[in-house]
Amino acid sequence: MYTIVVEGVLPELDGGRHPVKRLVGDVYEVGADIYRDGHDTIAARIRHRGPGEEEWRQSPLAYEPAEDRWYGSFALDRIGKWHYTVEAWTDRFGTWRGDLEKKVAAGQDVTPELLEGAELIEATARRAWFGEARTALRAAAQRIRDTDIARSARITAALTPELHALVETHYVPDDVTVYDKELELYVDRPRAGFAAWYELFPRSQSLDPKQHGTFDDAARRIPRLAELGYDVIYLPPVHPIGRMFRKGKNNTLTPEPDDVGSPWAIGNENGGHTAIEPALGPIEDFDRFVRFANDHGMEVALDYALQCAPDHPWVQDHPEWFHVRPDGTIKYAENPPKKYQDIYPLNFWCDDREGLWNACRDVLFYWIGHGVKTFRVDNPHTKPFAFWEWVIDEVQSKHPDVIFLAEAFTRPKKMKNLAKLGFTQSYTYFTWKNTAFELREYLEEMTQTEMAEYFRGNFFVNTPDILHEYLQHGGPQAFRVRLLLASTLLPLYGIYSGYELYENVPVRPGSEEYMHSEKYEIRVRDWEAPGNLNPMIQRINRARRENPALQRYPNLQFHRSENDQILFYSKVAPDAGNYLLMVVNLDPHRPQETMVHVPLELLGLTEHEPYTVEDLLTGARYTWRSSRNYVRLDPHSQQAGHILRLERG
Repeated sequence: MYTIVVEGVLPELDGGRHPVKRLVGDVYEVGADIYRDGHDTIAARIRHRGPGEEEWRQSPLAYEPAEDRWYGSFALDRIGKWHYTVEAWTDRFGTWRGDLEKKVAAGQDVTPELLEGAELIEATARRAWFGEARTALRAAAQRIRDTDIARSARITAALTPELHALVETHYVPDDVTVYDKELELYVDRPRAGFAAWYELFPRSQSLDPKQHGTFDDAARRIPRLAELGYDVIYLPPVHPIGRMFRKGKNNTLTPEPDDVGSPWAIGNENGGHTAIEPALGPIEDFDRFVRFANDHGMEVALDYALQCAPDHPWVQDHPEWFHVRPDGTIKYAENPPKKYQDIYPLNFWCDDREGLWNACRDVLFYWIGHGVKTFRVDNPHTKPFAFWEWVIDEVQSKHPDVIFLAEAFTRPKKMKNLAKLGFTQSYTYFTWKNTAFELREYLEEMTQTEMAEYFRGNFFVNTPDILHEYLQHGGPQAFRVRLLLASTLLPLYGIYSGYELYENVPVRPGSEEYMHSEKYEIRVRDWEAPGNLNPMIQRINRARRENPALQRYPNLQFHRSENDQILFYSKVAPDAGNYLLMVVNLDPHRPQETMVHVPLELLGLTEHEPYTVEDLLTGARYTWRSSRNYVRLDPHSQQAGHILRLERG
């Protein structure tokens, strides 16, 4: 018995333990090492099955001699979980056909070979599914074995491409070797891979600083946010806020009677995770807010924070779901030196684990029923990995279009594992990467290694918890720089409201928390205050929507800049004729100049050919020649950098 070996199948994540990720509409490329003993020809294919399909589909694999490897692909035409594997077999007809061609070229007698081929074709005919194919195959076999016609005519009949294709279609191999794993692939909807997020607190959307905002107040901002080009409106928790140990302004433990508390301290006498804070309006108002956002081409993302205030209904009804101390008290959350007396963490390994897990899952189902298909998950690294793998599968098996964003600022391996377990997107360390070296190193890992198969970074420029010192000390230009980087390095990015107004005052020196943090109080702003960042945001989001290169993840490449204060990188989509060069001054204080080395070959240009690039931020056009070109960026001119699009023709 001859042996066929199938190994080295890629993409494959952790030996098939986890699925890789793609977007609907992608073409999924597969490679494999396939070989056998002896000299017979091999044929191979990918077997793949989409969500809800019972029958396998097949796509051919072709051999690349230069790499000694097989490659093939198939189109991803629906969202959800896919399965695929690779199989190979001896191509007996191909082997026979190749030997026949060699012997004919050598002038040898091929009478025995013609008879052998006729038998092989006849055997294929007996297994053909369609009568028309059986008839054609049998006619070919008869002609090849017919000694009453010229030998050259028999040979010609044996070597026709039509016969080869017919046999390939209907041949049933007798020695199929299947790869030892059935691999998984999760296909998401497009917004899982390309979107601009905007985070806002509905309670701060009133026009009166003394008045608690509502969903209707927040809805008034939707048309403008849509005009600015945002795709997702992310709301921190909208549930009733605990009254016991409520935090006051700037996280004080002595709140005033009118302090609104932290939305992440979930639950009071009005309900828990499936209830609305009464001051925001009833559930009908929330539903209307979601529909209004959808009507403007946006969707609403909701915070999913699995923790409870001391007066959450679960504390009364299911005290066993929490960490109970020996003295009978329930343990509150701590992250020394920080203490969160207003929050009780859940005990996911309590005796009633099944009841707790089901209740947490049903919270998601409730909000999905109210039109929410995207969840930003608070601190998932503090909950069991097993829970996330289970609950995400439970939800996506019924609602494959649901998106989960992991807010896990923790150790790299934990962040990566959460992505492997099913999280659609992930927060990143982008906020703390501010030098050219740091950005290149981090982005190359994210986009050019196996990490790109499963980890989709979402570059938030700030959050209610993170005001980096770069923004604190860099002035408005620092905000422009970080916005430009976040929106062009990866297809997913977001801002927390107030960024467009350059809010940069920390609660104290050395802290990354905001003074007068919106986590603990209502903040009413003039969103169109003079000098705001909205015009730049609008131009960037328009460029992102109009340029396919900015909508793709692994196409990022860094290029040489002779000054490390200026970062130079490209994103290209050759199939769409879209070629972009980004140049960013990382120094928010001083003008910087450099010579950038343009990747002419990547752009399809020759060394001495002049070419024109258009700056999508300003509309300016520049004619460059050769690979080495001069750039100067002055922060005092408010020019953080360039998004340069190569003009063709």
